[in-house]
Amino acid sequence: MTEFFRKRAANAKNDILSGITVALALVPEAVAFAFVAGVDPLVGLYAAFMIGIITSIFGGRPGMISGATGALAVVMVSLVAEGNAMGAESENLGLYYLFATVILMGIIQMLAGVFKLGKFVRLIPHPVMMGFVNGLAIVIFLSQLGMFKDANGDWFTGNSLWVMLGLVALTMGIMFGLPKLTKKLPEALVAILVVSAIVIFGNFDVATVGSFIRDGGGEGLKGGLPQFQTDIFSKVPFNFETLKFIFPYALILAAIGLIESLMTLNLVDELTETRGNTNKECLAQGGANIVTGFFGGMGGCAMIGQSLINIKGGGRGRLSGIVAALMLLVFILFASGLIEQVPIAALVGVMFMVVIGTFAWSSFRILNKIPLSDVIVLVAVSALTVIFDLAIAVIAGVIISALVFSWENAKRIRARKRMREDGTKIYEIWGPLFFGSIIAFNEKFDAKNDPQNVEVDFVESRISDHSAIEAIFNLVNKYEAEGKSIKLKHLSEDCKILLYKSSPKFREVIVEDIDDPRYHLAENPEAFTKGLGEYNL
Repeated sequence: MTEFFRKRAANAKNDILSGITVALALVPEAVAFAFVAGVDPLVGLYAAFMIGIITSIFGGRPGMISGATGALAVVMVSLVAEGNAMGAESENLGLYYLFATVILMGIIQMLAGVFKLGKFVRLIPHPVMMGFVNGLAIVIFLSQLGMFKDANGDWFTGNSLWVMLGLVALTMGIMFGLPKLTKKLPEALVAILVVSAIVIFGNFDVATVGSFIRDGGGEGLKGGLPQFQTDIFSKVPFNFETLKFIFPYALILAAIGLIESLMTLNLVDELTETRGNTNKECLAQGGANIVTGFFGGMGGCAMIGQSLINIKGGGRGRLSGIVAALMLLVFILFASGLIEQVPIAALVGVMFMVVIGTFAWSSFRILNKIPLSDVIVLVAVSALTVIFDLAIAVIAGVIISALVFSWENAKRIRARKRMREDGTKIYEIWGPLFFGSIIAFNEKFDAKNDPQNVEVDFVESRISDHSAIEAIFNLVNKYEAEGKSIKLKHLSEDCKILLYKSSPKFREVIVEDIDDPRYHLAENPEAFTKGLGEYNL
C-alpha cells in the first residue's frame, strides 16, 4: 500500500504547480470562447471546470486538459442565434437550446465509447496528424492576435502596442530561459507571476483579464457554484421539432469534440511515451458534456494548448487536471479580484510559446523527403483547419489519404501467365483485388483466345470486397459463355462462402483439394512453427 501511494505521489508537486498554471491559462480562453458562442462568460468558465474535473478523474488520458474550446464555440454561434430567434429577446432561449444540444452531444459521445469507436482514431495517418497540429498552432496564434485590439476593435498603436509587445516578449523570454537555469520551477507560472507583479506594482495601464471580460459585456468573474438548470425542461419543448433542430448541431459538436480529444490524446501519448485509452476517453467526454449541459455549461473537449502547457510544466497524472479544474472554481468563487488583475499580455506570451511548441517544425525539413501525396495531405489539413474547422480538415485528410492508398494499391495487381504441359493456361494473381483494381484485373484475361482449360491461382492475392467477388463471378461467366473450363484455386474461406451463396455452380469451379504447403501455411497460421521445422530454418 505504501508503494502504491509513493508511486502516485512522486510527481505530485509538478502536477499541482502545473495545474495552477493551466488554471490561469484557462480563464481567458474559457471567457473568450463564451463570447464567441454568444453566451455569458460564466457559462464558459463552468464548462471548463466541469469538463475538466470529470475528464481528469474518469478520462482515458491522465495529464490531458479538457474544457471549453474554440472549435466547438464557432459551431455554437448559429445554434444560439437561431434559438434566441424562436422566442422573445428576454427569454434567452438560445442558451437553453445550447444546454439541450450539449446534453445530446454527450449522449452521442458516450455511445461512441460504448460501441468502441475510439479505436478508429488509429486510421488517421501521420501526415494528417502533422497537418492537424500545424493548423491548430496557426489557429491558436491567430486567436491571440485579437488581444492586440482595444475595446472598439482597433489595433493597438504607439505606446500601447510597444508595452504589450514588451510584456509578451518578457513572458516568452522567461519561459525560454528559466528551464536553462532550473527545471524545478514551472516556467509558465513564474512568467505569469513576474509579469503580473511588474504591471501591478508599476501601475501599467494595460489590458487585464478583468478589463477583457468587461469590454466583452460581462460583469466579472465572480460567481457561485454551478446550478442545476431546471429551466431547460420548461423552456425547451421535448418534441420532434426540437430534436430536428438540435440533432445536426449535436452530431457536428460530438464529432468535432471526439476528433479533437482523440487526436490530442495521441499527441500527448507521443510526448509522454505512454498509451491512453480512447474508448474510455469517449465515455468520459460524453459523460462530462451531459453533466455540463444540465449544470449550465457550454460543453467542451480536450484542449491541445492547455494540455501542452500541462505536459511541458511537468503535469503527468490525473492530479494535474483535477488541480486545474478546482483552482478554476476557486478563482470563480474567491479569487476573482486577483485573477482579473493578471495582464492579458502574460497569457498571450504563454500561448505564443505553446504555438511554438505545438507547430511541427520538422514538417518543413521532411517536405522533400516524403511522397507528394503526403505533402498535399499535410498542407491541405493545415489549411482546412484554419479555414473551416478540425472535423472537416481531418475527414478530408483521411479521405485524401485513403484515395491515394487505393490508387497505389490498384496499380499493384499482377498476373503471371504460364502454360502447363497438358495445355492448361495458368494465371497466377499477385496483389490485392478490390474495387480499385478490378479493371486492371479484368484486362489480364483473354477469354476469347485462351485455350480450353484455364486455371486462376489466388495464392498471392487477397479478395478484399464485394466488387472483387463480383469481378470473379463475371470472369467465370465470361469463360463459360465461350464454352471453356475455368478453375479457381486458393480463394479465401470467406470469399468461397460468398461465391457458393451467389451460385451453386461455383462448387464445380472452385478447387478445394489443394496440396500446396504455401497455401496451408497461409490459411493455418498455427502450422507456421511446424513449417519452419520442416524446412530446417
